[in-house]
Amino acid sequence: MSFEDSLSFEDSLRALFGEAGVAWGFLFAALLVLVLTPLTVRLAPRIGGVDRGGDRPRVHTRPVPRIGGLAIVAGILIPAALLVDGDDGYTGVLVGTACVAALGLVDDTRGLRPSIKLVAVMVIALVPVVGWDVKIDHVTLPLIGDHDLDWAAYPLTVLWIALLANLINLIDGMDALAAGIVGIAAASLALLAASFERSDAATLAAIVCGATLGFLRYNWHPAKVFMGDSGALALGFVLAALAVEGVSKTAATIALAGPLLVMAVPILDTSFVVLKRLKYRRAPWGADHNHFYHRFLRIGFSQRRTATYLHLWAALLAATAILVRFAPPRPQGEWDSQNALMVAGAGVVALAASAWMIYTLEILKARHLKALGLGRFVREVDQPEDLGPPETEEEREEAMERALTSGLE
Repeated sequence: MSFEDSLSFEDSLRALFGEAGVAWGFLFAALLVLVLTPLTVRLAPRIGGVDRGGDRPRVHTRPVPRIGGLAIVAGILIPAALLVDGDDGYTGVLVGTACVAALGLVDDTRGLRPSIKLVAVMVIALVPVVGWDVKIDHVTLPLIGDHDLDWAAYPLTVLWIALLANLINLIDGMDALAAGIVGIAAASLALLAASFERSDAATLAAIVCGATLGFLRYNWHPAKVFMGDSGALALGFVLAALAVEGVSKTAATIALAGPLLVMAVPILDTSFVVLKRLKYRRAPWGADHNHFYHRFLRIGFSQRRTATYLHLWAALLAATAILVRFAPPRPQGEWDSQNALMVAGAGVVALAASAWMIYTLEILKARHLKALGLGRFVREVDQPEDLGPPETEEEREEAMERALTSGLE
């Protein structure tokens, strides 16, 4: 659908909230999760679904049930089966979501190697991609235009679904973090899908949003239950498919930028962690304490404050995506100065917030500022002479890395 054929912001809101399936789906999903989650708490000790730590770094200090994802998945699948038309590929999405939740449950109760999980999720992604033709048909790039992916659409879509499922799983290490970020992403995708008159995608996104918000009732710090891999993998799987069906199949430029901005926090978090591991010649899927939430906690933030900051960051980036959608700098191929200024202003705010985040989390190092000619903002730390020659920043970083990974491999 071209920009001129899509809905305005006001019309999109009316379409979203005026669609009965959206409202009922959201409420039904939230209610189901509220009712079913306590049942998963009771079931967890009986099937080995209690998180006692040891398999990867945790920020909690007591055993916590970790199969709350079963309630989330039920809260998505049941309303979706009743309210979403399965003719457009959504049957494949729901079947795949159920399968990946089952895979996650096996990991929650028995344990699976990360490489096996990744391969298994890619195989399951073939269900909607090959079986129901859920794929990214084309990519629209600014100033370049629309390009069909042809045969590459299949492997790229499988990779997108598998990667996003694992991204959500990797950020699910602290109370309320993953559920909140998925809820924000789902709400954003619901509005974007409504703007392109994709009512089924909007309904399913609203259902996912309702399910995650219902789960937050029990997952906010101190959490009574975790979603576990059964929930995190399933949420990432369905979000990735929603981005394809609800946004990526349009001809608008936001088709590419929208999902990336909406999912930016987990994408940036995992990208940083993986690059850090590769830098120190460790396996990309290895365990450490380098995720954004680990760094916030390390500098003294509480779990609630950490989750709130990361949720606000995710919401700001998602809002930027929505602004780009409804105020594109080049509607119909012609520059609009007012829209361009608004998007540029929003971009500056988003970049400033992101810069503050990475500086606060000490991802942006003093040597990086010096390389950019900003050395005047670096505070030098003197070391007493009797302690030997001063450490370089890289030596301090390597020492910290050894401390953070000690005993985890």
